[in-house]
Amino acid sequence: MTDIAVIGAGMAGLVCAQQLTQAGYSVLVVEKSRGLGGRLATRRLYGTWADHGACYLKPQGELCKNLVQLLCDRHILKDWTDNTQLNSTPRYIAPEGMSAIAKFLAQGLEVWKNQRVIAIHPTPENNWRLTLESGDAELIVKAVVLAIPAPQALMLLSPLGEDVLGKEFLDNLSSVEFAPCISAIAGYPANSQLLPNWQDQKFTDDAVLGWIGLDSSKRPHPQQPVFVFQSNANFAQLHLESPDLQPVGQEMLQQAAQNLKLSWLETPEWMQVHRWRYAFPSVPWKNTVLSTVTPLPLVCCGDWCGGHLVEDAMISGIAASWEINNYLR
Repeated sequence: MTDIAVIGAGMAGLVCAQQLTQAGYSVLVVEKSRGLGGRLATRRLYGTWADHGACYLKPQGELCKNLVQLLCDRHILKDWTDNTQLNSTPRYIAPEGMSAIAKFLAQGLEVWKNQRVIAIHPTPENNWRLTLESGDAELIVKAVVLAIPAPQALMLLSPLGEDVLGKEFLDNLSSVEFAPCISAIAGYPANSQLLPNWQDQKFTDDAVLGWIGLDSSKRPHPQQPVFVFQSNANFAQLHLESPDLQPVGQEMLQQAAQNLKLSWLETPEWMQVHRWRYAFPSVPWKNTVLSTVTPLPLVCCGDWCGGHLVEDAMISGIAASWEINNYLR
């Protein structure tokens, strides 16, 4: 028996879990992936690592500024502001990868990784029962926080129906929409190319690309140039269900080579491609949390509540902890 289960170990889930733990509750974080952070994602490959989700933080809002300052003091973040551009916005990166932020936020928490929740049901004793895909255990908890994208939360909760959750809650949850993205990580021969003098490039009207960054410029001792390419939402939607993403990634590299007049970008030594089905909230929920009117406390939170930024995820996580605390108190 645990007081609270937090489903999802992204920014909102970890912030919420820390707040509730500090309030004296027993909290268990359940994460379906093998790593922490959600879109604060770092992939280790070919002797290096690269950020293929969120690639940097902008200290937008007081909460995010305080977090950035704390992480800088702990040498987890460092300044990556592009001083070659006029009026450039301060940006911060993690030399050990953006997932280092999540690892910091998870300190002291009980986290079950590689555990997918496949069903949630109320019990006769007025608790929640969570069924795990592994079948090894069921969790009985007093309250549930779903810190996952709204479409994933809807798939998990819709079997409960309107009788348990209420029509308004399910309608609100189904109104949230996300835009997808495809990320390609590519490594190039060391010292064989004249690297560009920029850290990243953003594309606003391109048919394929949304952003490209020289990821190896964030690493303390890079062994080779590594770039991260991110598609725009329309291109990602076209190829989201492709069984083989390698040709999709190759098309992104070809487009970058053509746009930037760097023909060698087409021929990397290696490449990995990742699909983000829920990359950016395109139609967010208007409030900082979405909670049920059921007698059993169940709250949804994330960057899709009240906005789409990291700051919004932090605010939503804190708001979810307040909501749960009010329920249980």
